[in-house]
Amino acid sequence: ELVQFLLVKDQKKIPIKRADMLKNVIGGYRGAYTEVVNQAGRTLQEVFGLQLVEIDPKRHSYILTSNLPCAERNHPCRSKEKAKIGLLTVILSFIFMKGNSVKDSAVWEFLRRLRVHPGEQHEIFGDVQKLVTEEFVRQK
Repeated sequence: ELVQFLLVKDQKKIPIKRADMLKNVIGGYRGAYTEVVNQAGRTLQEVFGLQLVEIDPKRHSYILTSNLPCAERNHPCRSKEKAKIGLLTVILSFIFMKGNSVKDSAVWEFLRRLRVHPGEQHEIFGDVQKLVTEEFVRQK
């Protein structure tokens, strides 16, 4: 339960407090706090490649950090994929902010304002129109 709690709290990108762990998960097992946190830490490391790090010993605040090796050093093509994911995130955010439904023309106008033009070859994305209408749509 603590692993799940920590993963959910980590999504908010704010430090996780010991008091919250005690109140919401550990409860009546205060005496086993250290053992429970250590076991959760091992599980996070083994299953998710995450480490539970205490960032403020006085306030007992924790964050999760990744222990996985950086894959970009080994795979130069990863930066292009990361850029595509960034573009997709921008487009999906725009759609979300417009109420989950927009016309194609509004998306293209938005991208033009970002200096990403559908009819031109982009230095990172290549054929943007093909990327958006084929690859992104195919991936749903």
